[in-house]
Amino acid sequence: MSHANSPATLNFFAPRSLVLLVTFLCAGAVIGCTQQHAAKAPAFSAMPVKTQIAQLVDIPDSSEYLATLKSRRSAAINPQVEGWITKINVRSGEHVRQGSALIEIDPRVQEASVNSQEAARNAQAATLANALTQYQRAQKLFDAGIIAKQDLDTFRTTYENALAQQKSLDAQVRQQQVQLHYYSVTSPTDGIVGDIPVHVGDRVTTTTLLTTVDQPGNLDAYIYVPVEHSRELRLGEPVALLDGSGNVIAHSTIYFVSPQVDDATQSILAKAPISNPNRQFRTDEFVSARITWRTVKGLEIPVLATQRINGQFFAFLAVSGPKGTVARQQQIQVGDIVGNSYIIQGGIKPGDHIIVAGFQFLADGMPVKETVENSPPKVVSR
Repeated sequence: MSHANSPATLNFFAPRSLVLLVTFLCAGAVIGCTQQHAAKAPAFSAMPVKTQIAQLVDIPDSSEYLATLKSRRSAAINPQVEGWITKINVRSGEHVRQGSALIEIDPRVQEASVNSQEAARNAQAATLANALTQYQRAQKLFDAGIIAKQDLDTFRTTYENALAQQKSLDAQVRQQQVQLHYYSVTSPTDGIVGDIPVHVGDRVTTTTLLTTVDQPGNLDAYIYVPVEHSRELRLGEPVALLDGSGNVIAHSTIYFVSPQVDDATQSILAKAPISNPNRQFRTDEFVSARITWRTVKGLEIPVLATQRINGQFFAFLAVSGPKGTVARQQQIQVGDIVGNSYIIQGGIKPGDHIIVAGFQFLADGMPVKETVENSPPKVVSR
């Protein structure tokens, strides 16, 4: 017996049909809404970035060395006598005038020597006076015919020897008196007193450095260049002094190149005059000196426009295509830093648009809208 059309069967299938119908209708509505939303969803907007057009610029080929500033008019003060220091009259950094007493050395031994020489001279003066009297008396006796010519010659010889001895002693006394003045060390010129490495009570010799006196004014930069650059080192090459941040604080040129190599350092001394009107530099100050050997054409990229990934340098370029301008990540090779830029050695060619700002959130192939910061290179027609 068939139950296909029985009321019980119809009541069982009716709810299932209704559920399926409702499910199909909801699924269709969801698909329709999704397609409508997809049709209305906008495309990704281009990321605004700033770019610079890579251009050939003059890049200096240079080297940096440590230089020492020396006064062009500096006097090293050494004693001309030996002895013990009894007094130091000045301080380091003090301005002194020519002839000012700097350091006193114990003069008592020399004073005794001067007194002894003066006593000997005084005794000889008495001997000379007696010899002169004897000679004058003998001359009168000879004129009267009382004594022979030979006796007169003897008195004259005695007097002349006494006179010569007197002159010798006078010269010795003057020499000892001059020597006595050296025990008071004075400044040979106006200037500023340098370091004083000695102290009261020290024994000094003629090779002991007491201090220096530097005249304010221009300085010389003493630059010791390694021998590998000896063939490039020439008179007139530009020199720039740099501060701790790498900023140029003075310009000059080389005016002296030593013909000899320093055996100890295997370097060559070069000198460059440094103007110091405002006394911004000090004697014996260490500074960085950059010597420019030549100027070449090359490309630069700002240091902040580069990224370093696994030891390699990368940069983003703005590249125009059929679908608009997009960002392309490019591996580059860089050299030394000049100012705030790297020297580009490979990976970028003239005319490329380098993204210098706004690249932090870029990905390769992302659309960008660029604003060029520098003007493109001019094409010169021939």
